[in-house]
Amino acid sequence: MDYSNLRRQAASMKKSLFDQGYLDEQFCQVEDLQDEASPNFAEEVVTLFFKDSAKLISNVEQALEKYPKDFNRWDAYMQQLKGSCSSIGASRMKSECMSFRDYCGQGNVEGCMRSFQKVKREHGALRQKLEAYFQLLRQAGQLVLLELPPGPGCKN
Repeated sequence: MDYSNLRRQAASMKKSLFDQGYLDEQFCQVEDLQDEASPNFAEEVVTLFFKDSAKLISNVEQALEKYPKDFNRWDAYMQQLKGSCSSIGASRMKSECMSFRDYCGQGNVEGCMRSFQKVKREHGALRQKLEAYFQLLRQAGQLVLLELPPGPGCKN
């Protein structure tokens, strides 16, 4: 597979992530911070996000088990995860975190549990999609995303 075909595939994959609502314009801002001195910046930020978010998800899971109906504690943990999602533009995950927090505000245990399962599914799906995206960029022999067309909502 040639370089230009790989680049087109990467651009198409990125567009799909935006079209499906997985990412928002914040992801573009992370990409815009890349330069020659830090060409892998976006991938490094995303890798850190997944490391940190896995820990935050574990914290929520433990809180749900150890502190039944402690909606304030649950909400506080989910607020941290929502902030992490916002920082990289993980739009669908952020939306599900907001739903969880709404259920906390309503005192709805079942809603929280269902929403938390969705958060975990969105996390797994996003991880898989972004890992494939960055792998494709590596195969193309470049990680300087500034060369790729911006996704919807990205300015360049």
